[in-house]
Amino acid sequence: MLLFRNSYNLFGWNGRMTGISLNHQSNGRSDPLSRSWNRVILNVGLDRENWAFVVRPWYRIEEDAAHDNNADIEDYVGRGDAMLVYNRDGHELSLTARHSLRGGERSHGSLQLDYGFPINNLLRGHLQVFDGYGESLIDYNHRATYVGVGFALLEWF
Repeated sequence: MLLFRNSYNLFGWNGRMTGISLNHQSNGRSDPLSRSWNRVILNVGLDRENWAFVVRPWYRIEEDAAHDNNADIEDYVGRGDAMLVYNRDGHELSLTARHSLRGGERSHGSLQLDYGFPINNLLRGHLQVFDGYGESLIDYNHRATYVGVGFALLEWF
């Protein structure tokens, strides 16, 4: 991953970061349950007051058809994502959207809503709701809805 700090304005938003990365994602399983893909991802990050916005379009690096175990993954996991984050007084709310950028039967995507909140100086709570396609690689082409609850330990060192 190669990231660059920026300093520009775009419609009242401050451009802070641009990056490019090479990404390999795999579930580590063998056939017939193997799922993997390689992407080049462009990252653009902007902020404004308590808001942050990150958009990440990507390009899938094509594989030999004989070895491609998920040729339609872009139609489910998407061709990019966008995340909008609001942060205030230790509370953070974010919404991430992905879409295939296709119509008809190839139109799929997902939404993920996250809420992080302080519990005390050493503990942070987290709630997450996911609905759509691509939450896991093994079932990337099956629509699912998940609700998660968790916590993070802070500053233990």
